[in-house]
Amino acid sequence: MSDGLRPATPSDLAGLPLEVAPRLLGAVLHVGVGGETVAVRITEVEAYHGLGTGDVPDPASHARSGPTARNATMWGRAGLLYVYLSHGIHSCVNVVCGPEGVAGAVLLRAGEVISGADAASRRRLGSAGAPVAARELARGPGRLAKAAGLRHPIHDGLDALTAQPCGGARARLLLPERPLSPVASGPRVGVAGPAGTDLYPWRFWLPTEPTVSVFRWGRGAGPRDPRQPARQADTPSVLD
Repeated sequence: MSDGLRPATPSDLAGLPLEVAPRLLGAVLHVGVGGETVAVRITEVEAYHGLGTGDVPDPASHARSGPTARNATMWGRAGLLYVYLSHGIHSCVNVVCGPEGVAGAVLLRAGEVISGADAASRRRLGSAGAPVAARELARGPGRLAKAAGLRHPIHDGLDALTAQPCGGARARLLLPERPLSPVASGPRVGVAGPAGTDLYPWRFWLPTEPTVSVFRWGRGAGPRDPRQPARQADTPSVLD
């Protein structure tokens, strides 16, 4: 494609989430809902594995204990969107990856709205109807889902590879023709316990992007060695 993007394929998402996550940076998710389309360029993601996925158990995953009604989409085929409700309030969007029957997904933590800003802004109006700054429209997983118009439970299982409709929405995932560089990595945001420490540097982001969310430690998390400084978003490890 002339803009350096191409439709994602099942093979692009066939790896485990930890492998696929950095590849989704710079990808664009197009979502059409109610006759309006919003496109979000992804700038920050987090990988989550499920029971039996990869070499290291992931205690932060919704699928850590096996299949349930809530996490069923995580066990589905690559390219489905796992849309769940966080704290009973915010919908969050994940891209399922890995072989079907092996649970795993990549949380879309933040992005830049590159088209459909009017629709995204209307969905994201601040308190008292105050307009939201462009960099804040999809800065954080709940904001990203709201700006894109995706909601739990009606859009859980939406297929971003085939663009088949689900819950009145269609989605299409486009990937950069070449992986972007540099990519930063570090602990996942706000994850409690050991899964939120630098033992799990499973968050990836584009270090120069203003839409990347602010880092915070989860309850009981922190640097693995208290003598070492916290790995914050402004002091990332960088993958070449």
